[in-house]
Amino acid sequence: MKLNDLSDNKGSRKARTRVGRGIGSGKGKTGGRGVKGQKSRSGVSGIRAYEGGQMPLYMRLPKRGFSKPNRASYAEVNIGRLQVAVDAGKLDASKTIDAAALVEAGVLRRAKDGVRLLGVGELNAKLDLVVAHASASAKAAVEKAGGSVAAKDSE
Repeated sequence: MKLNDLSDNKGSRKARTRVGRGIGSGKGKTGGRGVKGQKSRSGVSGIRAYEGGQMPLYMRLPKRGFSKPNRASYAEVNIGRLQVAVDAGKLDASKTIDAAALVEAGVLRRAKDGVRLLGVGELNAKLDLVVAHASASAKAAVEKAGGSVAAKDSE
């Protein structure tokens, strides 16, 4: 057997249908689009919510609430993830741990607008943390392990 003898099995590759290539092809003239009208023309995919001139449902329903345009986005980290990093030797428990230290250790990819500490998992190491937010359960777990949490805003 040689490389030039290799080929696909019969029927494994199907050529795409070439539309609009003459009446004899079976897909000529209207190209499978039926006859005349809006749906036979191009660019009709954007009228999904069109209701024949009637006010569309999404416009009949009332608007409610709003999205804050400059809302802060926090990088969330659980205390269990911190314990794994300490056990692996990536985080130095003797130093103060802030967002930059977490990124450097590979616990977080980026700090975003600050770090939010959440209380999922177990923590045994004594850590001094400086974060933007800390949940009540996370703060309690860190203090139970002998550490401290300096948070701008504790929940």
